[in-house]
Amino acid sequence: MSRARTSTIVAAVAVLAGAVVVAVVARMGADHTAAAPRPTVSATPAERVVLPGAPGDEAVVTDSDQVRAPAGSTYNAVDTTFVQMMIVHHQQAIDMAGLAPGRADNTRLAALADRIAAAQPVEITYFRAWLKERGLPENDPSHDHASMAGMQSPDDLAALAAAKGPAFDTQFTAMMTDHHRGALLMAGDVLKGGSDEKLREVANEMAVEQGSEIRRLAQVTAG
Repeated sequence: MSRARTSTIVAAVAVLAGAVVVAVVARMGADHTAAAPRPTVSATPAERVVLPGAPGDEAVVTDSDQVRAPAGSTYNAVDTTFVQMMIVHHQQAIDMAGLAPGRADNTRLAALADRIAAAQPVEITYFRAWLKERGLPENDPSHDHASMAGMQSPDDLAALAAAKGPAFDTQFTAMMTDHHRGALLMAGDVLKGGSDEKLREVANEMAVEQGSEIRRLAQVTAG
């Protein structure tokens, strides 16, 4: 075989080998890109929330960024309004309970107020996660928060903040009892007209807990 023909064959083999290498490298790069995990960025730090279990099962504690709408789940305007309004409603209860330290005379009442202040932020976190997962706003300008059942007026809150000792205990008990009864009515609305089953379970557990706290308020201040 001539030297010229040999050189031509060698050059062709080199070109073909180079093309194969390039193709393999490109494929490896594509596979690596496809397999590489996508970074996740959370706009806000995850918080602990309590998810109710199915009937007979215990509640589950998880992170707010793990709350996901179940596949095929449905919700309606009653569900959305309940969640948006309850965030504001719960926040007022937290603000009222936060007044107890340094003002309450009844130590058992102060302990109950501390329990309220610790429990309701967990539910607020769940409600916010519920809205976020569905792409819904936390607030609706059309809502009249002052008209919510059990909401206390600014004047009543100012009077509570100014009270101390037995006077504070009496006012706090009356106001928080009224506030909790309002929450029971709101929970009843979503239990009757809501479509999201998990939210109905949350509302039911909330109603049970707040009903228990109403009875406890009466017990610790009796006599």
